Amino acid sequence: MDALAQHGLQLQYILLTHGHIDHVGAAKALATECDVQIIGPHIDDKFWLENLPRQSQNFGFPACEAFEADRYLEDGEEVTLGEQALQVFHCPGHTPGHVIFFDREENLAWVGDVLFRGSIGRTDFPGSNYQQLIDSIRYKLWPLGEQVNFIPGHGPMSSFGEERRNNPFVADQLLAD
Repeated sequence: MDALAQHGLQLQYILLTHGHIDHVGAAKALATECDVQIIGPHIDDKFWLENLPRQSQNFGFPACEAFEADRYLEDGEEVTLGEQALQVFHCPGHTPGHVIFFDREENLAWVGDVLFRGSIGRTDFPGSNYQQLIDSIRYKLWPLGEQVNFIPGHGPMSSFGEERRNNPFVADQLLAD
């Protein structure tokens, strides 16, 4: 919070891409402390938020209580942060309710665990679906343009163009019809 204050910024919302504990474990406490709403993911991930106590136990995280988002997101919605407009794309696969946020003006996407530099999200969790993940990347992310840079949920940034050329899971030559 000090870093935000140093830059004259104030937390407006907490945006969630999906319901896995490594992405939402502190969301409720932070929302309460800062008196802000939790927005997202898509309602299809509600079961992940409801099962946070089990997730924390299964994955060795400190105990985490269940919570519900203040607002679930739908494909095609827009979230406004100050003057910044983020488009919401429902991208199931890693989880059923995974969403990504896209700033068209900046050509920048926050993709959570859908896509990584050189890899893709895992699909061995309950509710995950490999083909849905590939379809989300191919039919939701790629049409946004090769010039789009993305921030993944883990690891370094990349661009959609770079991944279309070199990602061993979703490179264009691998997905040719």
